[in-house]
Amino acid sequence: MAKQPKRIQAWNVDREALLPFDAAIKAVKENAKAKFDESIEIAVNLGVDPRHADQQVRGVVNLPSGTGRDVRVAVFAKDAKAEEARAAGAEYVGAEDLYEQINGGLMDFDRVIASPDMMALVGRLGKVLGPRGLMPNPKVGTVTPNVGQAVKDAKGGAVEFRVEKAGIVHAGIGKASFTQDALEANVKAIVDALVKAKPSGAKGTYVKRISLSSTMGPGVKVDPASLNA
Repeated sequence: MAKQPKRIQAWNVDREALLPFDAAIKAVKENAKAKFDESIEIAVNLGVDPRHADQQVRGVVNLPSGTGRDVRVAVFAKDAKAEEARAAGAEYVGAEDLYEQINGGLMDFDRVIASPDMMALVGRLGKVLGPRGLMPNPKVGTVTPNVGQAVKDAKGGAVEFRVEKAGIVHAGIGKASFTQDALEANVKAIVDALVKAKPSGAKGTYVKRISLSSTMGPGVKVDPASLNA
């Protein structure tokens, strides 16, 4: 049997134990031993079947402690709205010119925001943006007349979530360098948002399992009851 790397040998957590969320966060931080500031992610297994329209879970949540990521934003807007987006810090702003750039291969951004009057143009990029989860959507606040605020939210800690085929939601909740309190606040915020987004078609136990992990660290199981979930 191949010898495990020293990093894995140094893990000091029972990966099968169900921990209160504060203890789970502490364990994840303690086991984030890479030479870079590891990202921390939450995975929530929900009791839904996303194949059914009435069991979709999608939304956006503003993490009170931010994400620790430098989010790059592209905005489709014209005139005053375009200036508003630039003033808010958007990396790319435009209309037909931005369409041509993206259609030509530009993908150096993490979020796409559009004013409502731009959606006819943006819709033509569906095959490019859709598979990457970048298509603007009013349900998550990325199609809005208030593009400046949307840019500020995206850069300040707004995180989109969407249930995957297996009924799991993945989301980044910060960095290993964040304080315990900061990560606790972010975990509470995203779990609360998921609970509020419970679809009408969900039956039985809604929040079934929760786990936390860092980029190079072990997965740690969280007791949903410790989050009132």
